[in-house]
Amino acid sequence: MAMIRSQAAKHASIVGAMKAITGTSNARASFARGRCVRGTYIPSDRADEVTTSQSFTRPSRVLARFSVDGNLKGSEMGNLVLRGFSFRLGGGDHRSDILTQSAPIHYARKVDQMVEFLNMRRPRASGGPDPVKMRAFSAAHPETRHQADYVAAHPLPPSFADTTYWAVHAFPATNANGERQFIKFKVAPVVGDAALPGGEVKATSSDALDDDLQKRIGASDIRFSLMALLGRPDDPVLDVTIRWPNEDSREAVRLGTIVITAIEPDETCDGSVFDPGNLADGIGYPPDEIFAARRAAYAISLARRG
Repeated sequence: MAMIRSQAAKHASIVGAMKAITGTSNARASFARGRCVRGTYIPSDRADEVTTSQSFTRPSRVLARFSVDGNLKGSEMGNLVLRGFSFRLGGGDHRSDILTQSAPIHYARKVDQMVEFLNMRRPRASGGPDPVKMRAFSAAHPETRHQADYVAAHPLPPSFADTTYWAVHAFPATNANGERQFIKFKVAPVVGDAALPGGEVKATSSDALDDDLQKRIGASDIRFSLMALLGRPDDPVLDVTIRWPNEDSREAVRLGTIVITAIEPDETCDGSVFDPGNLADGIGYPPDEIFAARRAAYAISLARRG
């Protein structure tokens, strides 16, 4: 019982720290700025090679949300601000919610480390977080720099529609032959990632990203390939701060195509959460600590929204 209370306190601390960092109270704890959209999902004829989950093997409507992380009151954007793309496939007993972001790795490996990482970034009365403590923490836990280093080395494109997104966890998937392997989800724009050279990002504000999204949807639809990167027996599945070996060049299967067709009122997405615990049979829960913590934290965050 004491262990359960301790875990619950850690999960509540994660939400509290995120809200302090982003300057939110009743809004989402992370990726608070965003735009709700809708569309359709078209499965490929190879989806059942990876999973029997009807979320991925059957056509369905899509509810999704593009978002940016960071302080809700800030307007400036840049290469160091993560973007998010959460989407819901299927419905009823066959619903799956997948949360992806514009970096393929997370900033913490263990829950205790995640709590400390976030608390270190809480703003002080005098302003932002303490840079001396942050440097000391990074030196003691170098894996917490992996995400920031990746983001700094990979300039973002000027549009949500041109961004590639990853789910950082390894999901156990069971295919039509009963074979089980770990996969990672990758969401890639059909037209290709349009990252700019030299680290230049023309979309300098969340409003600019939002305006671009509305213009693109007004002119046409936006299409993403939903990919499953296929795991190997020796891949690390418990550490979300590192990538699989040769991850960018390894075998992948296109599960289907996500077609975004319209802007949806924000209230449609704000009425619930994209819950990482919603996974239809055929896709299992990742075994890492961070996934379990995120499931709990999302429930707490929803309960605290006004």
